[in-house]
Amino acid sequence: MRTVQLTGGGLSVAEVLAVARCGASVSLGARARDMMAASADVVMRLVESPQPAYGVSTGFGSLANVVIPAHKREQLQRRLVRSHAAGMGPPIEREVVRAMMLLRARTLAMGYSGARPAVVERIIALLNLGLTPVVPEHGSLGASGDLAPLAHCALALLGEGEVELGETQARVPAAEALRNAGIEPLTLVAKEGLALVNGTDGTLGMLALAAHDLGRLLRIADITAAMSVEALLGTDRAFASELVALRPQPGQQLSAGNLRALLAGSEIVASHRYGDDRVQDAYSLRCAPQVTGAARDTLAHAQTVATAELRSAIDNPMVLPDGRVESCGNFHGAPLAFACDALAIASAEVGAIAERRTDRLLDATRSSGLPPFLAEDPGVDSGLMLAQYTQAAMVAENRRLAAPASGGSLPTSAMQEDHVSMGWSAARKLRTIVANLARILAVKLVCAGRGLDLREPLKPAPGTAAALACLRSRVRGPGPDRWLSPELTAAEELVGAGAVLDAVESQIGALT
Repeated sequence: MRTVQLTGGGLSVAEVLAVARCGASVSLGARARDMMAASADVVMRLVESPQPAYGVSTGFGSLANVVIPAHKREQLQRRLVRSHAAGMGPPIEREVVRAMMLLRARTLAMGYSGARPAVVERIIALLNLGLTPVVPEHGSLGASGDLAPLAHCALALLGEGEVELGETQARVPAAEALRNAGIEPLTLVAKEGLALVNGTDGTLGMLALAAHDLGRLLRIADITAAMSVEALLGTDRAFASELVALRPQPGQQLSAGNLRALLAGSEIVASHRYGDDRVQDAYSLRCAPQVTGAARDTLAHAQTVATAELRSAIDNPMVLPDGRVESCGNFHGAPLAFACDALAIASAEVGAIAERRTDRLLDATRSSGLPPFLAEDPGVDSGLMLAQYTQAAMVAENRRLAAPASGGSLPTSAMQEDHVSMGWSAARKLRTIVANLARILAVKLVCAGRGLDLREPLKPAPGTAAALACLRSRVRGPGPDRWLSPELTAAEELVGAGAVLDAVESQIGALT
């Protein structure tokens, strides 16, 4: 298994995914070790200085003007972690905690936080052993970073709190887990407690994971849209390159290109190309590349934000190479919060237009000859009627969750932290929306697939036929009513695992 090395520079989304989801190991490079040691030396000199330095010899937040005596400064760091580990609610996902730990270690390894190499080595040890701190869901406002979630991670380094063992989700006290692994609890020195909690690493980790997943889902959205065009006897003429070029939005160009590739060679589309008295398709078909394309453009911006953040030093105060220790606002999560909120809106709309295509497929008055609800014996059979109910419920939830979190700042810390980003909340609801979108597209796949079966003997295009064949490997075709939930779950697994996309791309080449 590959090793991700912290070099003192940035990381890629692929490296975050490798550690968060695939269990890749982590190491600390020699250059990063030297940079951290130099930064820690600066902090140690400040400890001896009579001049107060925030987080080194003072309290935190609105207590920044309280000077801490030298003999209490180790207590200051430990108590900071304990007091900030104030989260509540169910534990967040293992992949999010691992991403958060990796990204905090990455910032510290850049040598601008004043932490010793031993701090990052201890984080790496937990990651490599599969020891995942238990982090409650609620507690971060996204400035000063993800304080409470990161404090729960830091608490485990001190041998306090709880950790999960591997992927078993078995919880044990952190002290026991460290003892069994032969790891000494970490003793913090000046500024290290603050450095461990003052970052937007949880929000960034969730954005990186969601952006990766959404990139795949937007291509699947194009696949299910093409299947719907065929099943509803729609036309591919609206996706012609010369028409799309008249509005040179980048994402629209990509989605329209995918649709042309997916529909190429379709007997179903060709069967009504001439002599059809319908002038144009409904918006949910004709405007598919415009909506999914706009989501692609939104995703491109979010990926730009995430890529920049993965190269950024996020802390306060910052220890500069010339020996200065300066307060700044780099911990504020606004760039990430705005990106998460924008992606939430875009993802919700991709799901909404997919549901409109499902509704059209199931309505015999608008489906161009398909039976009501795609049922075998309408009346006796309800067909896929309730699949659309389930899909509509998730579309409705996504619409509620698409309301921006970043506009909901609440002042904290006695008005010292008087504007916060709410980035954590934006990222949490984005995860829910993306998961719902995968399910929405799975329902769309099932319904469009049955529509294609009912158009036999006409054959779909090679691309959409590949998607249908993949679906049929797990989900049966038309027939009498049967227990539907397992089939929808199987379709969700095919979508989430990338099997549908792989099947299509193996047939017609990579989608963009």
